[in-house]
Amino acid sequence: MARKIGSQSQITGPRIRVEAERLFARHGFAAVSMRQIAAAVGVQAGALYLYTPDKETLLFELLKTHMDKLLAALDAEPMPADPHKKLEQFVRFHIRFNLNCAQAVFLSYMELRNLSPQHFTTIEALRRRYEDALQAILEQGQAAGAFVLSDAKLATLAIIAMLTGVTGWFREDGRLDRGAVEDIYWDMVRKAVGA
Repeated sequence: MARKIGSQSQITGPRIRVEAERLFARHGFAAVSMRQIAAAVGVQAGALYLYTPDKETLLFELLKTHMDKLLAALDAEPMPADPHKKLEQFVRFHIRFNLNCAQAVFLSYMELRNLSPQHFTTIEALRRRYEDALQAILEQGQAAGAFVLSDAKLATLAIIAMLTGVTGWFREDGRLDRGAVEDIYWDMVRKAVGA
């Protein structure tokens, strides 16, 4: 099928990803058809297959792109040596990064079940790398006597779940601004690790 007159691949490809993410987050992966995505982009449904072989691969690419960006941003984040400061930096980073991509975060948690086993394994490995970064901070702090933890892995999962929850309720025009949210969450995490 020919490309629609006036469409350009460097514009259409990114628009497909933006609209697919928006539609998947709003209606759920299973409820969204390729025709709906095409209509939102303004192309014929067949044109989507020039950019992705199927809907599940499109979801996988959205989730992988999100995780790749998250890990790259974390790697670029300057981390101090002090365990308290390092944990605070991680907490603030997590909130800042994820508030800027709440739809992608939502998909990363709610739509994993729609991935093929191979794609699921890939995303799960990327998530584990992120979790391992926080767990290493907690273990370092525990070894230094800065944190009191019963189980570093469980604490890691609990902290990430708590921090990620902010994307579900935060509103720019709400009662708390981003800085206040970071401060409050850091205080809760600090207390949770006995610091």
